[in-house]
Amino acid sequence: MSYPLAVLFDHDGTLVNTEPQWAVAKRKVAERYGQSWSVADDHATLGGTVQDAARTFVDRGAPDSVEDITRQLAEHVIGSMDEEIPFLPGIRSLLRELADAGIPAAIVTNALTSVARHTAAGAPEVLTRIVSHDDVTHAKPDPEPYLRGAELLGVAPRDCVAVEDSEPGVRSAVAAGMTVVVVPGDKPVPEGPHRVFVTAHEDVTLDFLRSLTPPA
Repeated sequence: MSYPLAVLFDHDGTLVNTEPQWAVAKRKVAERYGQSWSVADDHATLGGTVQDAARTFVDRGAPDSVEDITRQLAEHVIGSMDEEIPFLPGIRSLLRELADAGIPAAIVTNALTSVARHTAAGAPEVLTRIVSHDDVTHAKPDPEPYLRGAELLGVAPRDCVAVEDSEPGVRSAVAAGMTVVVVPGDKPVPEGPHRVFVTAHEDVTLDFLRSLTPPA
């Protein structure tokens, strides 16, 4: 079989453009607690877990638990995705190509399982596995999430390609032994071994993925 044997996707900023929804959700929750949430706060929590953002509200005096606030944030985001899942340009066609070729795919994310499941349910039948913050002991940039994703798909890590938009995710996938396609994100990702950069999400096609080579 030709490389890659599986493709593993980050969620926010890679499969879908949910950053605006998360930003709105954080501001709505902040308003509920009489707090504020700024663009600087958005950048400070970018690439982290939802629980990290929720903990910020608690640290600023919110009376509810991290778990309660995490649930509130997720409910806002999922509700905003009910009418249409905001897949990034070219992603639906790529997922369809993978499905037609019989190449399995997974979502590997620091986001919540509930949000990732909502995305997978609205995608072509190929995103069969999800690894979220809830499924691992160590989140990105640790390699555990991507190692777990490869394990769930039954594919050796070096035979997988990861698609990412943030430095923590790229570091996670490279440490797991994968070639990583880096799509444009909110923050620049430094160049390095096993990192292949594209200028747009639409550049990531099945032919492009098949042109890559596994790590030596």
